[in-house]
Amino acid sequence: MNDKEQKLFLTNTRKRVGKAVQKYELIKPDDTILVAVSGGKDSLFLLEALAFLKKHIPFHFNLKAVHIEVIDAPHEIDKIFLEYLCKKLSVPLHYRSMELGDLSESKKSPCFICSWKRRRILFEAIEELNCNKLALGHHMDDAIETLLLNMTYHGNISSMAPELEMFKGKFSIIRPLLLTEESNIVKYATIRRFPDELTLCEFEEKGNRFAMKKVVSSLSDLNKTARINLYRSMGKIDLDYLPK
Repeated sequence: MNDKEQKLFLTNTRKRVGKAVQKYELIKPDDTILVAVSGGKDSLFLLEALAFLKKHIPFHFNLKAVHIEVIDAPHEIDKIFLEYLCKKLSVPLHYRSMELGDLSESKKSPCFICSWKRRRILFEAIEELNCNKLALGHHMDDAIETLLLNMTYHGNISSMAPELEMFKGKFSIIRPLLLTEESNIVKYATIRRFPDELTLCEFEEKGNRFAMKKVVSSLSDLNKTARINLYRSMGKIDLDYLPK
């Protein structure tokens, strides 16, 4: 890609986020949105895309960012870059910390425990920072993998909602990246030279979700539009042709 092609790709990829915001009506005037920034490519792209959208959307909304450090886990990000990016985008950055504790006797997976504790801290941060929405960096591939996981292991058709009200409307979770494929985020991050995480979690690339990622990849080998078709299928359920 030459410079002109790269610039066009970056613009078009950010526009996919704007399209999702418009399609699902994820942002309203005067919203204060807390962006959960793990430090990985998905959350960095989410933060940058929303900051660019803030300049072009025809009404005002606020952005704040929060990063949760796991003290007792071997996972480290480039905090200097994260702080630089937030400053460049004029987005206030807040830190929170947590501990996983002893996982040896737990029946739950480490990923489940980590996710559950992170959510609790994020929910507390929303209230502390006077936000009414929490933006998460789940993309189209995450939604597809969740759909297939739920069908395979739980026998139901469900996935990730673009917006989900929490605690009777006290705040809501939004997912502005649901119309964006992971491959485009990887390409975006490469062009923008987002840094890799300095130390990956020891549980990375393990478990059912990683296995399902391979399934989706195999389906894409069969049909290059498999990902978008799987995502669209969640909105096109023909009950007349399903068992009652």
